[in-house]
Amino acid sequence: MRMHRQEVVEHDNNKRGSALVKMVLLLMFIASAIYLVRFSPVRQYLTSQQLGLFLESAGFWAPLMFVIIYVVGVCLFLPGTLLTAMGAAIFGPYWGFLYVWTGAMIGAGSAFLIGRYLGRDFAASLIGDKLKRFDDAIERNGFATVLYLRLMYFPFTPMNFGMGLTKVRFWDYLLGTALGILVGTFIFTFFVGTIKDVWASGRWEELLSWKVFLSLALFVFSFFIPKILKMVKMSKGI
Repeated sequence: MRMHRQEVVEHDNNKRGSALVKMVLLLMFIASAIYLVRFSPVRQYLTSQQLGLFLESAGFWAPLMFVIIYVVGVCLFLPGTLLTAMGAAIFGPYWGFLYVWTGAMIGAGSAFLIGRYLGRDFAASLIGDKLKRFDDAIERNGFATVLYLRLMYFPFTPMNFGMGLTKVRFWDYLLGTALGILVGTFIFTFFVGTIKDVWASGRWEELLSWKVFLSLALFVFSFFIPKILKMVKMSKGI
């Protein structure tokens, strides 16, 4: 009996040790990613101009290269606004939306899995009774929680890694993300792509077209989405 208890204790200690090592690796990954993008010499190649030149030289493979860049960029904490604007400017409002959304989805899923594999065990070991109820609630209402936070424009990359630390199911997270970023992504790419098309054509009279006014109206409306959601939530007493 005593031997069995000792084995259980050793197993728990090994499990906690493994979880701690994984968490350290996650923190090292995040710190390295931020350093690489913000402070290392590599950052001079991560500007919109440099990435744009690279994609223009990629020819037929440009869409695939862009999606790969977006996925890696999400995991390395590159600003999503930069990548989205670049996609819209290079590929236009419609194809740009498709490539941006695809890259964002794969990147979000990848970052979530990194957080889940490296950080979930350690996070679970720190959860007390109060946080456990919160964690269980996220698991039960994962899709709705993720969808709401995405529509509220919660910071994209931190949420990807952070959700991996919770009990939310992967497919609930992915579906909530897919729908939650759909509207904002389309509005932003439609706005940037439309303005870029007018700029490139040199037909400035098109600045008064319905398409430009619609893109501008949608762009302005997107900033009110979080406020509208808060009002709806308060009216329902949630």
